[in-house]
Amino acid sequence: MTDVLMPALSPTMEEGTLAKWHVKVGDAVRSGDVIAEIETDKATMEVEAVDEGVVEALLVPEGTEEVKVNTPIARLKGEATESPSALRGGDGGEPSPPPASASPAKPADTQQTPPPPAPLPQGGGARTERPTDRIFASPLARRLAEQGGIDLAQIKGSGPHGRIIRRDLDVAAGAKPAAVAPQAATPKPAAAEPAQVKSPLEQMGVAPGSYDLVPLDGMKKTIARRMTDSFRDVPHFPLTLDIELDALLAARAKINGLLGNEARVSVNDMLIKAAAIALKRQPDANASYTPEGIAHHHHADIAVAVAIDGGLITPIVRAAETKGVAEISREMKDLAERARARKLKPEEFQGGTFSISNLGMFGIRNFASIINEPQGAILSVGAGEKRPVARGDTLAVATVMSVTLTCDHRVVDGAIGARWLGVFKALVEDPITMIV
Repeated sequence: MTDVLMPALSPTMEEGTLAKWHVKVGDAVRSGDVIAEIETDKATMEVEAVDEGVVEALLVPEGTEEVKVNTPIARLKGEATESPSALRGGDGGEPSPPPASASPAKPADTQQTPPPPAPLPQGGGARTERPTDRIFASPLARRLAEQGGIDLAQIKGSGPHGRIIRRDLDVAAGAKPAAVAPQAATPKPAAAEPAQVKSPLEQMGVAPGSYDLVPLDGMKKTIARRMTDSFRDVPHFPLTLDIELDALLAARAKINGLLGNEARVSVNDMLIKAAAIALKRQPDANASYTPEGIAHHHHADIAVAVAIDGGLITPIVRAAETKGVAEISREMKDLAERARARKLKPEEFQGGTFSISNLGMFGIRNFASIINEPQGAILSVGAGEKRPVARGDTLAVATVMSVTLTCDHRVVDGAIGARWLGVFKALVEDPITMIV
């Protein structure tokens, strides 16, 4: 018998959502078969079987959120000769760390009636089942119900196998008086609500009911945690520089004319190339701080911020200094498309040695980004716009953009950052030097 565990799809992954099963009890699987889809904070990944056997039990139903890494999610029987009914018969005796999230599929199965044997992970002899233990709800639904004084026993779940999910809580909240009225103990919920801890907004004087609270999803939680850690722990500073774009825009028009319909190179594609070359020419800027020392990277792996529903993600153009702008353009279009569909592989958005965030298309003139650890710097690109510039003693008009390099002072000090910006500016203002 083999347990299939919730995989860690990235080094920082702690939990995920089991989005979909591709197998059912009794199916025979071989090593390499896709058996499930797992949603992380930034991507949806397929899970492949690493062992052969017959599916004895699906321990976690579809749609279950917050499934911890290394939690058993399914069980395989090594001998495919046993019937599915025989395989299901032994399901109750194995320890299963997530009984709350995995149990929704069990009540309908009469073979689950006998209580499980003693060897549970939390070793206590208490085997008494409380009625709430038999209410099947997602962890988020349980938490919201507890905060809102909602009796889960009065709610009909619309999730997989009748599981109560957040949507059911939203419906119940809107029809709460009608749902509670038939109960003999109607005063109890009403008495419990005043005792609730006020939300942070209410503690600051914001009136209850004057706002809609949207719970944080995995992506928002991860972004909030990582950006808070970076802004608090990394000693950072900004360097801002104005760069003329006219020569780069002319070079881009010629390149696109040569490529025809094969590819359309954007300004951002050319900035990725320029940043990568500048990192190779100023290698001290292509580095990361570690407690053991400064890591100097062999290649310029450029992470590019891409906005997606619910947040952003930074797919990476690996070894960008070795690629032409047409290749970078094709690669970025593919990465951005799959990023918005949440189909990137972890290695396609994790890592990187340097980041670029471009808000020029939104008309933003100047901004400073938060460093994406463990990278040493991030470049913020503003809008290109017509501005007056001095040509000797005369005034002229040029297309100018402002860029800001946010530096980790432990790695990229002021002199290193300034030298890198000088090389980058020269490359953008005279694009022919990118191929020299």
